Amino acid sequence: MIAVSRTRSKRSRLSLATTEETFPVSYSTLACEALVSKVLPQYRLEAVQSCEFWHRGLSDIYVIETSIRSYILRVSHHHWRSRSETEFELDLLNFLRKRDIPVSHPLRTWENQLLVEINAPEGKRYAALFTYASGQIPLGDLNPSQSRQLGQTVARLHQVSRHFHTDHYRSPLTLEYLLDRSVEAIAPFLQLRSSDLSDLHNTAETIRAKLADFPKNADLWGICWGDPHSGNAHFTHSGEITLFDFDQCGYGWRIFDIAKFLQVSLQAGLGRSSREAFIQGYQEIYPLTDWEKYTLPAFTQVAQIWSWAISLQSAKMYDYSRLNHGYFSRYLQQLKRLESKDWQPSF
Repeated sequence: MIAVSRTRSKRSRLSLATTEETFPVSYSTLACEALVSKVLPQYRLEAVQSCEFWHRGLSDIYVIETSIRSYILRVSHHHWRSRSETEFELDLLNFLRKRDIPVSHPLRTWENQLLVEINAPEGKRYAALFTYASGQIPLGDLNPSQSRQLGQTVARLHQVSRHFHTDHYRSPLTLEYLLDRSVEAIAPFLQLRSSDLSDLHNTAETIRAKLADFPKNADLWGICWGDPHSGNAHFTHSGEITLFDFDQCGYGWRIFDIAKFLQVSLQAGLGRSSREAFIQGYQEIYPLTDWEKYTLPAFTQVAQIWSWAISLQSAKMYDYSRLNHGYFSRYLQQLKRLESKDWQPSF
């Protein structure tokens, strides 16, 4: 039986090695050399000197160095964004740039396109070339002055984007999208932690009850950045700010952007003075309503649950080893901490 098994195994290996059909993949890493030779020539660029695979997140990020300046090439993941969803974001960034919101914006190809379609082994992926944001991420995280400036910029973004229109579609940041779908994605991983699963469902029910009647009128609903925090903003030595990474943008409740900032601040350990400086800066431009202030803690919990579900999706694709006991305990602890009064802002 052993000899037969080995023979079959050998034949199986030979069959896989000699088949003409490409083996299916769920995720591929695009070679820098191919991007330089096949994608970058479609743009009006100076001589390219280097291309480095810089970061793998919800998209793949490459740093492009030319003889004159730097650029960012972002390649979407096949499972994450469709063409229409990607073009929604790129249209928004161009809109914001034209209205003097400091964002890293996409460049157009020779054919006046904002993206390049790539036939990757797993399916269609979309590359977009962006200007490089001057400055750097704040060392040691945001100080109160920078946090206030970021809050003011987000408020200005919310104001001007009330006039944004595009023919492209992206799922709006509704409660069903942010909360219900996220809980559905998380729940299977907590089947052996019945108490934690029950706590998650109870928290979700409490959130739904508090936000069930939250309206979508023009004063509360509009374009959201989706991921405002210190890791998505560069500051120069002279204090200029540039925003980037709008991959989670969409129509939603504007208070959600403040909630997302607070949720990420918990993970980063940002102090209360900087957290409240962000809200102060925002309100100097765009005052919050009493309803928004009341629901901010609940929206912050929504942001935590949504962020958790996105993290799970990415980990399943290429880093399942992260999904250990400590990973789930950390997210659950953070979710509970967001319920505490010490984390809620004082208005």
